[in-house]
Amino acid sequence: MDTIESRPVPAQLRAIFARIDAMRDDMVALTQALVRIPTVNPPGRFYEDCAKLIGDRLRGKGFGIEYVNAEGEKSHSTDYPRTNVIARVEGQGAGPCVHFNSHIDVVEAGNGWTTDPWGAEVKDGRIYGRGTGDMKGGLAASMIAVEAILAEGLKFPGAFEISGTADEESGGWAGVGYLAKKGYFSKDRVQHVIIPEPLNQDCVCLGHRGVWWAEVETLGRVAHGSMPYLGVNAIRGMGAFIQKVEQKLYPELDTRTTAMPVIPEGSRRSTLNFNSIHGGQMEPDKEYEGAPSPVVADSCRLILDRRYLIEEDPVDVKREIVAILDEVKRERNDFQYKIRDLLEFAPNMTSSGDPLVKALDGAIAQVFGKPSTHVVSPGTYDQKHIQRIAHLQSCVAYGPGILDLAHQPDEYIVIDDMIRSAKVMAAASMALKGVVTL
Repeated sequence: MDTIESRPVPAQLRAIFARIDAMRDDMVALTQALVRIPTVNPPGRFYEDCAKLIGDRLRGKGFGIEYVNAEGEKSHSTDYPRTNVIARVEGQGAGPCVHFNSHIDVVEAGNGWTTDPWGAEVKDGRIYGRGTGDMKGGLAASMIAVEAILAEGLKFPGAFEISGTADEESGGWAGVGYLAKKGYFSKDRVQHVIIPEPLNQDCVCLGHRGVWWAEVETLGRVAHGSMPYLGVNAIRGMGAFIQKVEQKLYPELDTRTTAMPVIPEGSRRSTLNFNSIHGGQMEPDKEYEGAPSPVVADSCRLILDRRYLIEEDPVDVKREIVAILDEVKRERNDFQYKIRDLLEFAPNMTSSGDPLVKALDGAIAQVFGKPSTHVVSPGTYDQKHIQRIAHLQSCVAYGPGILDLAHQPDEYIVIDDMIRSAKVMAAASMALKGVVTL
């Protein structure tokens, strides 16, 4: 491991670091409170409760609080409101605003847990639960970082903002995407954005691979299940498509690699996942215990999740899927299909020379005693909206948490990692504001 020569810690940072250490139990309790609100998306439960917890706490620390519902967005409804919270505290005089953005939604718990996914149990220096790493632990660390600065009474120019936003796991359109369209990340309001996603505590994440989600539907003709020859089975057609992908596309994708520093190593290749598939009759309610009826499936739908590299042309990414579908159509006279775009974002990378990256590099060196590592995320996150809609390029991901644990059973975050990451975030912020030199 490379190390750097030890450097003295500025007096202001010594005070902040000591305060963060003293707030350890508070950070744990805050993380537990956040995790115990099961903000599962979809459908988007308890967003208001989580946003209120954040807002109530930060109001008590001197922040002004604003709640913003994503009115007009498809996912926003009376039953499942897409509530975002933005907290802002002003410093003394003109200076940059450093904004910490975290999404408050989490994916479903799923099976395979050995602890309560909503219990936020502390064991062996870790907090267990869905969303501990992705990314309520990072949210808590960013809140403690700024609270420690305020608690020390240190003067700083500009402002700090902290936001908790909706729907990142399903694209972020009702969260950061909505706020960006409404001007909350305009350059005259915010100058730097840190997103505490779980991409390892000594790394600065510059960006992400590209993504294309699409729905492929194969079409058939309904008939009695005892006489399938009178119909056309859409599931068989989908099976033929999947077989072609297995035989032709997957081996080809494995040969495509990138110069982007994507982690983990396996994600430096092009990838394709089938997120879901459904064919035939609608599935009955869980309470129904009877048998299905005998019919030939006249529709089969598949959601594909294609992650592509900065070296790939997005037009070609789509074209190769359509080419396989057309090949199946030539081979099967009764094969018909539809394809529909669901989501698309190009790869992106913030410059390693951006002042925000440099500040985080210096803070990581200060806290860890070694150089930072620049990485790229295998999946997209809300940086895409900030850079493409708000045109604010000074945005990266930095936070505690282990990337490989995201969306896994027994997800956890290491408490010491949260403490160290809070120190990095505080130090980088104060460096960006010119209060300290790293």
